[in-house]
Amino acid sequence: MGTCHCSRCRKVGASTLVFVKSENFRITQGRDQISTFKAEPPYKYDRCFCSVCGSALGEVLSEGESFPVVANCIDSDLEIENQFHEFVSEKPCWLKIGDSAKQFAEHPKF
Repeated sequence: MGTCHCSRCRKVGASTLVFVKSENFRITQGRDQISTFKAEPPYKYDRCFCSVCGSALGEVLSEGESFPVVANCIDSDLEIENQFHEFVSEKPCWLKIGDSAKQFAEHPKF
């Protein structure tokens, strides 16, 4: 799990993300209600959202090996902790990071 502080993630209310492997993830219902916002340069990641309620979902329709899912859309408790903050260079001045997770100015290089 990581938190993105870029302006794009903040504006869609989707800044804390859980990274999942595609082989461990499946949509069991409602796939037809998921819409995709296609990214335009300089952005490269498409964003999915629920066409019924508007909730940000992350990249749940991604065909990649792994992708982020918005933590806020997961109904059950997550037994993991935030591991990093990315794009802290774009973090608003009013937000104080209150955990000890690693911080990166842009995307971390793992």
